[in-house]
Amino acid sequence: MKLVTRKQWGARSPRSTASYLASTKGVKVHYTGSRVDPRTATDHTRCPALVRQIQNGHMDGNGWNDIGYSFCVCPHGYVYEGRGLNRLPSANGPGLNTGHYAVLGLVGSEGLVTPSDAMLHGIRDAIEHVRAKGGAGKEIKGHRDGYSTSCPGERLYKWVKAGAPRPQSKPTPPTPAPQPAAEPLKLVLDLGTSGTVTVAPGARLSVPWTVEHADASGLHAAGSASWLPKTPDWHLVTFSAVVTGHEKGGRLKLVIGEYERTGNVRRKDHFGEDKIGHGTKVEHTVSGLVWLAADHAYRADLINHTAESITLTSAHLQIAR
Repeated sequence: MKLVTRKQWGARSPRSTASYLASTKGVKVHYTGSRVDPRTATDHTRCPALVRQIQNGHMDGNGWNDIGYSFCVCPHGYVYEGRGLNRLPSANGPGLNTGHYAVLGLVGSEGLVTPSDAMLHGIRDAIEHVRAKGGAGKEIKGHRDGYSTSCPGERLYKWVKAGAPRPQSKPTPPTPAPQPAAEPLKLVLDLGTSGTVTVAPGARLSVPWTVEHADASGLHAAGSASWLPKTPDWHLVTFSAVVTGHEKGGRLKLVIGEYERTGNVRRKDHFGEDKIGHGTKVEHTVSGLVWLAADHAYRADLINHTAESITLTSAHLQIAR
């Protein structure tokens, strides 16, 4: 196993020590759920930087005490130590973290979406590592098994369902280069909602942000659905929505959309994730790194693919860079 320790990839110190995890049923496999730069597949120097970005997002965006994964595996087969052995992860979902270690494959929903053979070897290396030294059982599941999410994506999930076999090839990955540690992200926008909004069947709703918890840079006009970046840069966007009436098995998509600077003309969607309903009140969340340009507007949208109306009872948006 090509293990990259926390010190080697420049990890931040956790805010507190994760709970001890003596044993698990096995492992759950994840993907990033956002766009991964395709150049990561051929440029290994981007891999430790991406792991650091994910840690920053989990600590500064989600408010977690550390990166949420046990291990992360890059397209070149290197296994990055996250929380590591015998530490409770936080990426599997509420109430589900004690059951499985969380292993991330560094592919996403856009850009780099296909795991390389080296990555699949690396995920198998991580699985065998937690079995041998971390008390993990034999189960290999996807994040979506037991939690309403599209993670780990269709390609990784197909591999998981096939039993997570090792590929026939035996690639020799490159030597990782040391990388400087990334600075923590700075929260630049923190928005909320008041009141309820109905999303009709088949409709797309841009969430109207009516509460400004923090907007020091003046990116948001009060009551508007859009926020307007002033400086082009990579941003961590975290969007959560509490909904009722989400019928069991019905599909609701949370998405970050790019619009014209003025008006309602949508240019494209940056990232999103389908959420499957359980017929109860539930909070759905998506989070990802997005390049926000200064000449466009951005919105957090809900797309109701069910046959019934869904009620948005509250929502929260955080943007950091």
